[in-house]
Amino acid sequence: SCLFSRFTPPSPSTSTHIMRFVIQDPLSGLSKKFEIEEEGKVRIFFGKKLREEIDISALGDEYKGYIVKITGGIDRDGFSMRNGVLVNNRVRLLMNPGDVGFQAWRARGKGERIRRSVRGCIVDIDISVLYLTIVQKGDSDIEGLTDVSKDRQLPPKRASKIRRLFNLTKYDDVRKYAVTHTKTLAGTEVQVGPKIQRLVTPQRLRRKSEKYGLMQERRRKRKNELRHYLKLLKSEGKDVPRGLGLHVQL
Repeated sequence: SCLFSRFTPPSPSTSTHIMRFVIQDPLSGLSKKFEIEEEGKVRIFFGKKLREEIDISALGDEYKGYIVKITGGIDRDGFSMRNGVLVNNRVRLLMNPGDVGFQAWRARGKGERIRRSVRGCIVDIDISVLYLTIVQKGDSDIEGLTDVSKDRQLPPKRASKIRRLFNLTKYDDVRKYAVTHTKTLAGTEVQVGPKIQRLVTPQRLRRKSEKYGLMQERRRKRKNELRHYLKLLKSEGKDVPRGLGLHVQL
């Protein structure tokens, strides 16, 4: 459900308006930033809301046939757009820690709510940066965005996730399947990979066994000391405190 449903049409402006766009391609993993100064081209976004899809063929021949989705935006003063606020201006909302516009670490107390200014989800002339994601590719490639692809250099590091990625069993060595990439260090190309986390090795099993061995030894030591103390109380004819020595045999 929307928080506001008030919409004010954008007022015409005679000055040159520069709007910046950051368009991202999920297939290539790249993003590109560009600016448009012609207000006639930018007007195709006015009145559109977040999460709406729009054809950007009017931006130029390079973007002909491309359909993008509006994922976010920032106005001229740095306030981010919030989905569900159906206005094209700024409003002050009572927010919970962690909401858009109110970082959780800024909360003074647990669960404390505070009023913060946010921009509505409707695009107008006051938006300075608009974030777009390609939904459908157009007729031609966009230079530096769809004509190249970037290798994924952030593979999974956790051993269980590597097993899930390559369909391995717990008996397989996941170190052979760690995704690595080539990096040049001091003029020499070397293979660099992530440090595998939660990897079960003989050294880790030995440390775990030693840890449990120390725990058992401390437990036996406490029982022996308690047994000796109870014998001492019995020899002196004193009463045993309640609850002491219930699981210890003299």
